[in-house]
Amino acid sequence: MKSNVGGIDRILRIVAGLVLIALALTGTIGLWGWIGLVPLGTALFGFCPLYTVLGLNTCPMKKA
Repeated sequence: MKSNVGGIDRILRIVAGLVLIALALTGTIGLWGWIGLVPLGTALFGFCPLYTVLGLNTCPMKKA
């Protein structure tokens, strides 16, 4: 797995995931909030399978 999730993208995914999970825990949005595990997981691993399928990459190029 090659990293394809960049810094700002990771931060936004972590925030969105945590907010959704918190809303699920408080009962505000019900079980659908647990979908927040997906953006949280992709942010923590730095890899998004959907980005691979779509040919996207927000990770900055590394200088050789």
